[in-house]
Amino acid sequence: MRKHLEVFAVTGLPEVAAGDDLAALIGEAADLREGDVLAVTSKIVSKAEGRLTTGTRAEAVDRELVRVVAQRGETRIVQTRHGLVMAAAGIDTSNTVPGTVLLLPIDPDRSARQLREALKQRYDVNVGVVITDTLGRPWRVGQIDLAIGAAGVRVVEDLRGTTDSHGNVLAVTEPAVADEIASAGELVKGKADGVPVAVLRGLADVVLPVGQHGDGARALVRDAEQDMFSLGTRESARAAALQRTPPAGPRAVDPALWDGLLADDEDVHLEVLDTSVVVFGDNPVAVGIIAERLAVLLHAEGYGVSVRTGSGSEATVTFGSR
Repeated sequence: MRKHLEVFAVTGLPEVAAGDDLAALIGEAADLREGDVLAVTSKIVSKAEGRLTTGTRAEAVDRELVRVVAQRGETRIVQTRHGLVMAAAGIDTSNTVPGTVLLLPIDPDRSARQLREALKQRYDVNVGVVITDTLGRPWRVGQIDLAIGAAGVRVVEDLRGTTDSHGNVLAVTEPAVADEIASAGELVKGKADGVPVAVLRGLADVVLPVGQHGDGARALVRDAEQDMFSLGTRESARAAALQRTPPAGPRAVDPALWDGLLADDEDVHLEVLDTSVVVFGDNPVAVGIIAERLAVLLHAEGYGVSVRTGSGSEATVTFGSR
């Protein structure tokens, strides 16, 4: 159990430009000690690496994304080539010249390793480095800083198989130490104070020996295949509908919205009215399934929805503005 932890803001750093020596800038401004951990805002890493580019934010997002996870209007939550799921691919337009945008580092883990090695070589001090960025979170208001790059720290503390104070075996407990470091550093860095670096002291037990950089922050990225919420609500509903092949023959619905909704092994039909869709067929169970699936899809599109079951094998799905 850690009894004491100190977090210091590193002040006095100049505006960083392409080609600047971050190790020299940070080392001169910070009183680094063996076993310290640095939380470094990704913005200054990107600037030093020349990741400032021209164009609009939307154009940059198009280049940086791997897939769109969710979209509402102009806002896009996307997966980047790093595996991160972020709004606008983590692209920054604050404190940049109009007409330019700042991209994330190409390889944040490599950037963290290079900074750690340079600090060791220049100042003969073994520290851990966590590169941070700001993200929103599902189901929670606000944003926090978390780790997008790391070197020289154990990014996860695996407590599975150990026991708690009551003797219960822990089955899934894996604190994301690197993310906790990033958030702790943000408490003293702030968003608008121009303080991009923090030093955390008291975490020597998570700092790795010289020459061992660890798994990096990439190890914290959950694969989409293992993620129970890998798509937004609307995108999930569309994906579920498109998994089913529509039957051959004429359709009574707009294929751009309803394509794939009907199961191919049931005799179910739709009649689209102004503010409702009537689902009917010979099998009442199949009609109910299609009606509920349609209600989910409409809800994901932003409508208020109600489902009413009629006599026999018929259901009416009514929709309107929320």
